[in-house]
Amino acid sequence: MTQFWKSSWATFFCILSLLSATGDSAGPNQFQLEPLNSTVLRGSDVKFNATLQGNWQVMTWIVAGLLVVTVPVSGDVTSSSQRFTAGFCSTGDTGCVEFTMRNVSRGDAGPIVCIVQGEYGSKTAQLSVQESGSVNITAGNLKVEEDEQVQFQCVMSAWFPAPTVSWALNGQLVDSSLFNTTFMVDGDSYNSTSVLDFKAVKNTTVECRATVETLTNPQKSSVFLVVVPKPPDWTVLISMVVSIGGFALLVLLIIGIIFCYKHRKEKQPTYEDEMRRVRTQSQLSAVTGTPRGQVNRGYVNDGQTSVAPSEHTDSGFSQANGSSYFEMPDVVNSNQAGNVFRFPDAVDESGFKKHRHVTIV
Repeated sequence: MTQFWKSSWATFFCILSLLSATGDSAGPNQFQLEPLNSTVLRGSDVKFNATLQGNWQVMTWIVAGLLVVTVPVSGDVTSSSQRFTAGFCSTGDTGCVEFTMRNVSRGDAGPIVCIVQGEYGSKTAQLSVQESGSVNITAGNLKVEEDEQVQFQCVMSAWFPAPTVSWALNGQLVDSSLFNTTFMVDGDSYNSTSVLDFKAVKNTTVECRATVETLTNPQKSSVFLVVVPKPPDWTVLISMVVSIGGFALLVLLIIGIIFCYKHRKEKQPTYEDEMRRVRTQSQLSAVTGTPRGQVNRGYVNDGQTSVAPSEHTDSGFSQANGSSYFEMPDVVNSNQAGNVFRFPDAVDESGFKKHRHVTIV
């Protein structure tokens, strides 16, 4: 029975095609089909209107090469599937027929042919069916440090045609230079991969969007990026502390050197101070009666030839063996012997023995 029905429709379609060959040339302005191009999303409904002037008897609609609906002027519509229906645009108006396709599939895409028996001929419209696939950001929620470079990957599967991909951060579209999208053909659909790369600055909602012409709103996938403050850079801080400390130490060292130099310079006595000190000590010695030296009573000038016996006797001179020579005692203390240089004794013409001593200070 099914085979018979298909065979009958095929035969009827051939007859209508032959009849329409003449109709296209006879009255093209008496038959209009709208729209001539239609693009819909898979699973939605689409409608076509055929407008006719004059009397007609039978109208047929062919989808993907198959006759799906027959519409007689009497209004007794025959359909091959519940997905296809037809009827008059308004009650009692036979000049307009509306053809409806429900739950459109990718297999329905292509030419949609409307044939009117008689001189009207046929009109053809083109149907395009798009498919919305899935969108998924693979990374999920992410937590990173401030100023860290982050990357998100979005995978789109089973789209037709290839979708238009975009990214948004906190609802603001991202410049296309920040992401890269690639497409692959998988049978009769497209798979896509998009990678977004940017620097994390603050907490951000990251959205991946994909759309085709027939989608009212794009398909979305979103994740949340948490940005934590970056820990302080102790290296820089330590470098700064070391630099400041070194500079401060250098300043203190310079100040110390200057202070020591000034103190040493102030401590050194001047010539006037030294002379004043010498005079003060001389005055103190004169007041206290402290002798500063001893008179060498045995000293005789080189030109002297005689000495009074009493003077030599008082100062300690002695005459040896009753001779005319006298011996001068050593007036230098015994504890200074190491600092005395003794000249060789000399006897002058007068018979005196002369002692010469040099004290090395």
